[in-house]
Amino acid sequence: MSFTIRKGKKADMQAVLNLITELAVFEKEPDAVEITVNDLLNDGFSEHPKFKIFVAEEDEKIIGIALFYERYSTWKGRTIHLEDLIVTKNRQKIGAGKALYSAVLQYAHNNNFNRVAWEVIDWNKNAIDFYKSTGATYLNDWSVVQMNKENLAKFIENN
Repeated sequence: MSFTIRKGKKADMQAVLNLITELAVFEKEPDAVEITVNDLLNDGFSEHPKFKIFVAEEDEKIIGIALFYERYSTWKGRTIHLEDLIVTKNRQKIGAGKALYSAVLQYAHNNNFNRVAWEVIDWNKNAIDFYKSTGATYLNDWSVVQMNKENLAKFIENN
């Protein structure tokens, strides 16, 4: 293994943002990323951080991330949401993605979380096959529903 997995730190946030942007391009949403390095610093390293992050590092360069946060399920109790699992394109297939995934699952297990959940785009067959191979359940009969900031404001204004 030519890389290491460790907790992310403040100095990593520009590389983290670069990977988030790379993922947005892969997911055909190149202009969707609105956050900044300062947002990541404020939200991830404040007194009450909004997320945790593991990074894969090779030759002192961040090549992958797993960003996650705690949430609560009315059915399961304490759960983790894996927001993003990304390995830069030219470093895929070296095991970094699986190592990051394993780090999140180990964290969940060690801290007595009842479930880890995430979304995957339905055309990303490689990711779906990987997740299924690890014992994850693919719920193809559920859909993701979102309310963006603009529509939220319109809704509040009209109600």
